[in-house]
Amino acid sequence: MKLYFAPMTCSLSPHIVLRELELPFELIRVNNKTKATADGRDFRDINPKGYVAALVLDEGQVLTEGPAIIQYLADQVEGNSLAPANGTWERTRLQELLNFISAEIHAGSAPLFNADIPEATKAIFRHTLFKRLDYLNRELMQKDYLLGAFGLADAYLFTVLKWLPFFNIDVKHWPELASFMKRVEARPSVKAAIAAEEATQAV
Repeated sequence: MKLYFAPMTCSLSPHIVLRELELPFELIRVNNKTKATADGRDFRDINPKGYVAALVLDEGQVLTEGPAIIQYLADQVEGNSLAPANGTWERTRLQELLNFISAEIHAGSAPLFNADIPEATKAIFRHTLFKRLDYLNRELMQKDYLLGAFGLADAYLFTVLKWLPFFNIDVKHWPELASFMKRVEARPSVKAAIAAEEATQAV
């Protein structure tokens, strides 16, 4: 498998999951501006949407969208602890949580990257985002991870919360989330993924 990624983007989530599952893969960097890839291709030929992540399977099929990629990966390793089995109530709960992170945290924070959006408008986005972070902070008061044990949702949440410093938002305002970030960052798979991405050459 090949994982096309860009540093400090949502592609970190499937990268972490690949390492958690100890699946073999090739890591290929993408320039988000030019869409050039480290293996000499135009990324838009791989993913016409134009954004990472993209997982290219050995038979040539391409899978995009982080929540879909990480669930696919988890389903390749029978009995792993990252995701409940398909068709179970617990898997539906995981999908509910992944959708929340995608729609409310990932998409909810994305406008804050846009320098053309007025600060008054960004304040509205921040207010909504803070309410969602309040909810997650309460959820983590009685447990280390979102569904009890470390899983797919935690890899995804960790990835998008790493963007908060770009918006001058300090996760310490949410003590449980701050502790969560430290726990996840200490995992060997997470350390390895971050180090591997930092070690790649810019395209």
